[in-house]
Amino acid sequence: MAGDQGYYLAPPCDGSQVRALLDTNILIRHLTGDPPSQAKRATAFLRGEHDLILTDLVLAEMLYVLESFYEVPRTEIARMARSLLALPSIAAGDHDLLLRAVEIYEVIRLNFAEAYLVALAELSDVKRVASFDRSIDRVKSIQRGVASFDRSIDRVKSIQRVEP
Repeated sequence: MAGDQGYYLAPPCDGSQVRALLDTNILIRHLTGDPPSQAKRATAFLRGEHDLILTDLVLAEMLYVLESFYEVPRTEIARMARSLLALPSIAAGDHDLLLRAVEIYEVIRLNFAEAYLVALAELSDVKRVASFDRSIDRVKSIQRGVASFDRSIDRVKSIQRVEP
């Protein structure tokens, strides 16, 4: 939670004209060219000497919009995400985490939320993701579920509902 000392998002860049949090619509306009008038302004803004902060949530929303609304292929979306993260004007809290999440999203074909969790598990000391999503099992560097959690689920399956 933001307090008197502020909330750490990303290190400031030197000599920037504007320091701002990026919204998804700026990125979508830049990447799709839709609508052209806003796309031109978004591209110019992203190419400027600014200090723009890309949050994990905005990157996730961008991937979702490109995939679901614009029907952009996953490999192209991953390329777009990497190109944005490479822009000198864009800072992120953890570039390595986002790049690994994008790689998992593209190569292992997990949805981005699961890809992000897997990447975070890999890069941290928490090597397990509690999830019902068995697609996570395709990533061998982490474990899915918790033994006691899985046993609890098996017990619940064997209990029949009693109607009053």
